[in-house]
Amino acid sequence: MPTGLVDSDLIARRVTRRVALVAVVVLLCGLTLALAYANKARCAGAPFAADGRSTVFDVAKDSDVCYSDIQFLWLGRDIDQHVFPYVHGGITDNGMLVGGAVEYPVLSGTLMWLGALGADNDAEFLRHSALLLAPFALLTAWMLARLAGRAALLWAAGPPLVLYAFHNWELPVVCTAVAAVYVVATLTRYSLRTRGMLAAVLLGLGFCLKLYPGIFVLPLLAYVLTGGVERDRDEPGFDVRGALLTAAAAIGTVFAVNLPFAVAGYEGWRASITFQQLRQADITTNSIWYWGLRPLFGPDTASEALFQQVVSVASPTLVLAAFTLAMWLGWKRYIATGVFPWVGVSGAMLCAFLLFHKVHSPQYTLWLVPFLVLLEVPWAMIGAYLLADAAIGIGVFRYFYSLGSGKPVETMEKIVQFGVWGRAVLLVALFFVFLRALPRGFRRVPPPVPRFAPGELIPVG
Repeated sequence: MPTGLVDSDLIARRVTRRVALVAVVVLLCGLTLALAYANKARCAGAPFAADGRSTVFDVAKDSDVCYSDIQFLWLGRDIDQHVFPYVHGGITDNGMLVGGAVEYPVLSGTLMWLGALGADNDAEFLRHSALLLAPFALLTAWMLARLAGRAALLWAAGPPLVLYAFHNWELPVVCTAVAAVYVVATLTRYSLRTRGMLAAVLLGLGFCLKLYPGIFVLPLLAYVLTGGVERDRDEPGFDVRGALLTAAAAIGTVFAVNLPFAVAGYEGWRASITFQQLRQADITTNSIWYWGLRPLFGPDTASEALFQQVVSVASPTLVLAAFTLAMWLGWKRYIATGVFPWVGVSGAMLCAFLLFHKVHSPQYTLWLVPFLVLLEVPWAMIGAYLLADAAIGIGVFRYFYSLGSGKPVETMEKIVQFGVWGRAVLLVALFFVFLRALPRGFRRVPPPVPRFAPGELIPVG
């Protein structure tokens, strides 16, 4: 048999296996989403109060660990009144959002409004929102499977998706971050400039959903600046124009999305930013600040105020310092290998943000999972992180239930602390692991081969 036919047959089988794998990953993701919805829907359903709140929600949300922000925010943001967000909203002097203002960036607020269309109670709002969000999780599963193969099962069938898929509005923003990586890694028929600009648009949209993808723009700029994996290592200089165009694409996207909201209702649009600025590191934030630093201060009001002042300075300072360190270490990798590890640096920056930000909600684990899929992280470390995360994602609600019901809290408090500190230690470790990790499956680059002029002596040894 001719060699060409054998090679063609081998390639066809590989393609078939890959298509089958992607289909299995997406199918399993769909089943996991169904389980995730069933988990949250335990807190939703008749009988309903006059305002559309399921009476079972207040009874079971903590004890049965079926709480979700989606169902909770049916009330308190005029979502139940189907008020379009931001336009007529604002924030009071004591930090209460009113008139349709919500605490999230404008695209998440719009998704909240869309999920409430046609809903008369929190159960319908949860169901409509789940139907609206699920396609983003499926698309993320498809892209991760295409990029990283079987490792995508961590996203599609892992515990975080069951716990958090419909806890908040995280699935669209995760999808935009993964899509940015997918565009850069796979659409190689287009120039790196073009891919960088398209990825920047996606990250800009992510910023308008939940902010955090915006931090990935800086590593992306460095990747475009240094020529990515395509650049001839003998080619001098940097692609400054490409980096500037990429930055302009991200900034322009954020500006174009936010401008209509800011013009239509500046106070309501600004209220979401003010709300996050005023948010404090308290028992609901699951951060190292509350569990580590707060006990060092006294129980009185003045001590609490001083604690919050310290956090308001220390948190952003440490975040920015860690971002700088990640970029510097990424640049050192570029000097050593010829390729700036923009995905690894992005993952490291996310670890720093999760560790030092004053709020670390359980569902933020969904932000991290794609990096555990895309980069070659030891599976033992991944398993340890999922265990610490489950201690938070399940334990914190049982802890709140114990506090509210007067039951002993010592055991649940220890579980929560295990989760907080276990997660913190692993985030520090992952910060450095991400920076050196190779990608799982998608395009790798061999070391550059030195070139020599005709007649030039080639050094030996």
